Amino acid sequence: MDIERFNKQIEFIVEIDKMKQILRNTILMDASRKENSAEHTWHMAVGAMVFSEYANESNLDMLKVFKMILLHDIVEIDAGDTFAYGNVNLRSTGSVTKC
Repeated sequence: MDIERFNKQIEFIVEIDKMKQILRNTILMDASRKENSAEHTWHMAVGAMVFSEYANESNLDMLKVFKMILLHDIVEIDAGDTFAYGNVNLRSTGSVTKC
């Protein structure tokens, strides 16, 4: 076993646990609180599974879909949630930088 690789994988798992702490600007359906990024990701993955039968592609690669869903918001650990329906131009505030 490659112990260095294993340790990096453990570090990654610990790091992504922080997604539970990222509050999104989306309220739960029962209006009790804001959703966190981990809940959002889980809900998207379940939705993709449930609605996959309606995809236009008969050979849809669900493993790829799940990977994309699971990874798409990891950046929020460092950047926070960006509200998709907000009126703020993040580029003009300096909140978004070019890599």
